Amino acid sequence: MENFRLSQFALFSGFSDLQINQLKTLMEFCSQPANMVLFEQGALTEYLYFLLEGEVTIHYKPYDGPSLIIARITPGNVFGWSAALNRNAYSSSANTKTDCKFLKIKSSNLTDLCNRFPETGTLLLDRLASVISERIENSNQEIRLLLRNGMDVNGEC
Repeated sequence: MENFRLSQFALFSGFSDLQINQLKTLMEFCSQPANMVLFEQGALTEYLYFLLEGEVTIHYKPYDGPSLIIARITPGNVFGWSAALNRNAYSSSANTKTDCKFLKIKSSNLTDLCNRFPETGTLLLDRLASVISERIENSNQEIRLLLRNGMDVNGEC
């Protein structure tokens, strides 16, 4: 694993060096070139991802329409959080927009983290809860804008 300083990212600020090392023991470093699919909507949930470098786009495909970009992930942010929510399948797709470097943690390792290092696990889950709620709020705003643009045929809405 390349030696990235996780504490430089807001998600991990306030974590002790010991806690960062506990996390790193359960994470895997990966890099992917631009325009790669990391996971598809509906695929079995396997990993939670922390983007270190690059940009990832999150796509949602409604059953009756084209795929929509619902989020753009930048360094220091998390995606694939279906793994943290213990869901069986990803609710959206993730694609690399640029060359990317990230850390990923298996959903089973999240459980292991909480069992082996409860303080670190609780702190991570608290931070993830904040990130997920913020992302849901931002997604709701983006979806409202898409709906408004789609419904506003006469420019009056």
